Amino acid sequence: MILGSNPKAQYAAHKAAIDAAIARTLAAGRYVLGEEVAAFEREFAAYCGLAHGIGVNSGTDALILALRALRIGAGDEVITVSHTAVATVAAIVAAGAQPVLVDIDPSTFTIDPAAVERAVGSKTRAIIPVHLYGLPADMNAIMAIAERHGLKVIEDCAQATGARYRGLRVGSIGHVGCFSFYPTKNLGAIGDGGMIVTSDYELGERARRLRQYGWDEERSSRLDGVNSRLDEIQAAILRVKLPYLDAANGLRAQIAEFYRNALASSDVIGPASPAGREHVYHLYVVRCASRDKTLAALHGAGIVAGIHYPVPVHMQPAFLGRGFDRWPMPHSEQAAAQVLSLPIYPELARIDMEAVVAALRVRAPLAEAVSRS
Repeated sequence: MILGSNPKAQYAAHKAAIDAAIARTLAAGRYVLGEEVAAFEREFAAYCGLAHGIGVNSGTDALILALRALRIGAGDEVITVSHTAVATVAAIVAAGAQPVLVDIDPSTFTIDPAAVERAVGSKTRAIIPVHLYGLPADMNAIMAIAERHGLKVIEDCAQATGARYRGLRVGSIGHVGCFSFYPTKNLGAIGDGGMIVTSDYELGERARRLRQYGWDEERSSRLDGVNSRLDEIQAAILRVKLPYLDAANGLRAQIAEFYRNALASSDVIGPASPAGREHVYHLYVVRCASRDKTLAALHGAGIVAGIHYPVPVHMQPAFLGRGFDRWPMPHSEQAAAQVLSLPIYPELARIDMEAVVAALRVRAPLAEAVSRS
């Protein structure tokens, strides 16, 4: 069977070093917010080109605490996309704010700046661009809108760790960046984990306090905080993997290039990669009008492909009738009906890539209805 992603292969690639890091952490005897977390926070923030990193329990918590650190909550509106992992929108709701969902650019699947501009209102406080599938959003346009209207920008970098926009790492362009270290991510732990990064000292300190009951140095709760701490063992594992992240992303890019070249004469539409935006291919997402039949055919050939994402957030039962969909989102709805994620991870074998391409060429004719724009 050819897997869509394979976090166990990533562990196997670094097994000796990871096992040693876990043993080191166990022997140290401090298992919560110890030196492994502190060191990884410094190292990851430096990797992003920023001064402050705050390790938290998950990428979702990173978004929630970033919003709260920015004092965004009840009565405030936050603009983001509906074509995303539900965590993006769920985090806004959990922070007490109101999501305002807008459409995507149909060629990149990332947030449409023109749709953002139209959606800005008197209650808007922030924008959350999602660097979806590994491709940075159009950050120059987003930052220009934010500056014009006095808004904060929180980058959702969960799927794009290591990507660059015009030479800058994602997470370093907005006011704050939020990352996930879920096992299947480009930089994956063996469990949950997340990170907030920022260049703003005050914002970083508020987030640091919020992640642990709002405590100050004397463990006095100065803020209404929560318990959201990155685990010491996960931090130790991530420290092993971080130096190899760019090389692993390079392997993803090579696999993406193989798919792109091999499928060039087919009717499968591959992902866009606009100039100035470095794609790190967390997912390799194609468009296919006959998606469901194609997916079934791939599964029949022993290939585990996925759909990211089959239902836009504004159409999911938990969010219906809550006013999140005040703007039309035809491109998001069309994408949800057509996207298909092909297997991609650094250790994917050439023979498996060839099997994927062979299955697509034979079994995946694309209806003429799909636009190539």
